[in-house]
Amino acid sequence: MRDASTIKIRELIEAGYELTASDVLIKANSKPRMKQHSFVRDLPGDWPVLTGDDVRNIINQVMNDRQRHIFEETNEMDLAFVLEGKCRVRTNLYCQRGHPAAVMRIVPSRIRTLEELGLPPSLAEVTKHRQGLVLVTGPTGSGKTTTLAALLDIINENRRCHIVTIEDPLEVEHPDKAAYVSQREIGIDTEDFYPAMRAVVREAPDIILVGEMRDITTMNVALQAGETGHLVFSTVHTASAYETLDRIINMFPPHEKVHLCQRLANSLRAICAQKLVPRADGQGRVVVAEILVCTPTVSKAVEDGHFGDLYHLMNEGGFWGMQTMNQGLARYVKAGIITEEVAMNYAGIVSELKQMLRR
Repeated sequence: MRDASTIKIRELIEAGYELTASDVLIKANSKPRMKQHSFVRDLPGDWPVLTGDDVRNIINQVMNDRQRHIFEETNEMDLAFVLEGKCRVRTNLYCQRGHPAAVMRIVPSRIRTLEELGLPPSLAEVTKHRQGLVLVTGPTGSGKTTTLAALLDIINENRRCHIVTIEDPLEVEHPDKAAYVSQREIGIDTEDFYPAMRAVVREAPDIILVGEMRDITTMNVALQAGETGHLVFSTVHTASAYETLDRIINMFPPHEKVHLCQRLANSLRAICAQKLVPRADGQGRVVVAEILVCTPTVSKAVEDGHFGDLYHLMNEGGFWGMQTMNQGLARYVKAGIITEEVAMNYAGIVSELKQMLRR
């Protein structure tokens, strides 16, 4: 059994990276663990049970004085660091039972393509827009960051433009290709999302990535940017296109809803609501996505506030690259990529998926 005082945080990350773990977890009174294919498992190796001091020593290896002060004051901290040539690590520090703990999300440096991710090629069409709002949604850990990185990389390779990202923390590094990329991290390059969003329109951006639509202020500024000649990408923690629009509408006061529907109808370009589903062969997970493309008919439904019509429009919108979550699941079941039992657990409407699989 190795001495806990000699453990380097990069050793833990490398051990998880080699096994394609999504996260490495450490806390007091436990051995280091990892999250692999949605399941928590022991991190392979001769790791000891860590004490609270051991955890503090490990996380101090990647914290600067300012971050240590914030963590001591608030018991919460988000940060990121790089394992050169392999991955970037998005880290959340917190306290549990009076001791520090950390969950470290492993984001591989290599940006995967939409094809590698298994996402429909029609999604690449959203990168051709010159202005508007594109949302990638889903629960935490559903691959939203990876999808956004793939979309931005398409633009980076093909358009001579200025891409500005505002993230907390910065997750995927985008080197300059055809595009010129500026990446701003909350707490390092700017104090918060709102001042960064207020300033971004003066930075001659063509493409803006906002890490997350957190509140009404961020949402409002993102909508304004999408309305004034910028293409804006962001995320929302919702499970479907309907829920995404419902969440946005309910962020605002009731008297603004009619005007907000008009703004969304004019600026929204697409919503990709995705889930990560375990593969039938046990070798990882596959992305299944619900895709809403804002055709004139969809925009009219949004303007009128008829969000309940969107499911039918997606169901019938294959020509435009749209699909429902159930259509994506059924396609993977029929291809043998996921099992029927697993598909039912992730279905939007279970009875509908059963009928689709019978056919």
